[in-house]
Amino acid sequence: MSVNVAIQMDPIDRIDIGGDSTFALALEAQTRGHKLWYYLPKHLAQRDGKVSARAQTLSVREERGNHFALGEPQLLDLGTMDVVLLRQDPPFDMGYITTTHILERLPKRTLVVNDPYWVRNSPEKVFVTEYPDLMPPTLITSDAETIRAFRKEHGEIVVKPLYGNGGAGVFRVRPEDENLNTIMEFFASFVREPLVVQRYEPKVRQGDKRIILVDGEPVGAINRVPAHGEARSNMHVGGKPEKTVLSARDKEICARIGPELKRRGLIFTGIDVIGDHMTEINVTSPTGIWEVRRFEGVDTAALIWNAIETRLKLRA
Repeated sequence: MSVNVAIQMDPIDRIDIGGDSTFALALEAQTRGHKLWYYLPKHLAQRDGKVSARAQTLSVREERGNHFALGEPQLLDLGTMDVVLLRQDPPFDMGYITTTHILERLPKRTLVVNDPYWVRNSPEKVFVTEYPDLMPPTLITSDAETIRAFRKEHGEIVVKPLYGNGGAGVFRVRPEDENLNTIMEFFASFVREPLVVQRYEPKVRQGDKRIILVDGEPVGAINRVPAHGEARSNMHVGGKPEKTVLSARDKEICARIGPELKRRGLIFTGIDVIGDHMTEINVTSPTGIWEVRRFEGVDTAALIWNAIETRLKLRA
């Protein structure tokens, strides 16, 4: 089947084609004969009941420094698209949320991946709290006294912004650390959202596992090991990816959350697991396609497009 696909993403000239999952999805779509358009979130518009974008036709190739070609900009009625890929990176701010409201106005025939209603209503660090028995002890609050009491109860903690990403603003705070007040003051000076505070899990030194799920089913995983002297395992900050396998606990977690991911139309998700505990459910712009392909030989991009095409056939 030939499919018209519009991709809402960050500037394509700045991506790393060896690690960017949106690029992998574009390559797979092109291989299948689908026609691609590209636009930035700022080029999205809603007028008189129609959703459009100033978009350009797109072709891609695995050639560093020459990985894309664009056509002339044109006003594209997104309601004529079969698929819109919602793939810009966080921060999950009001700009991001507004794009989900606009995309939600598209006609039902246009499949948005992931579903914008549930992207907006399933923030990574909030959605996961629906499964408290699968998580480490977790607190979401702006109240300094409550945070101090949480540290007194659990000792070593991790403090991070509620809507952050890529390991930015993540602090490991030890029981005797005198900087907790400074950290809270620092966040209070430029964000209004609460903080997320979790018990520190020492098993993070063995790695933070990213498990990719397609339409609610686990299809692959990588382990991300923090660099020496670093508490964060994100690859943006030096985390080293390595081959891994799903444990019985990982499979239990996936079995619990998978049906709900599928129900919400969250076709491509990634969960983070440290030891026996899930810490996040990533729904906005999950990554890991290239790493899973390199370490496990699993073509996640193909599996995602299989799921998308199946949904389109069911809508026909």
